[in-house]
Amino acid sequence: METKIKDKIEYTVICISEFAKKHQLTLPQAFNYLKRWKGIDFLDKGYDVEHLFSIEDAVDDLTAYCKRQGGQLA
Repeated sequence: METKIKDKIEYTVICISEFAKKHQLTLPQAFNYLKRWKGIDFLDKGYDVEHLFSIEDAVDDLTAYCKRQGGQLA
């Protein structure tokens, strides 16, 4: 597997896991929420910039993005 793709997958998994912890969700709940409110797309399209920030900052950005898309977690 190409290194950049592998790195993006690992980063996405870590962000989902940390998002779940922050919002007291199970991993499937976090994934489904992020998929519904376009958070997975945000991580994919914004990877080149977002991965330069701390995971905590990325999770905060993810939370804010999903909220702007209609999500109710804050």
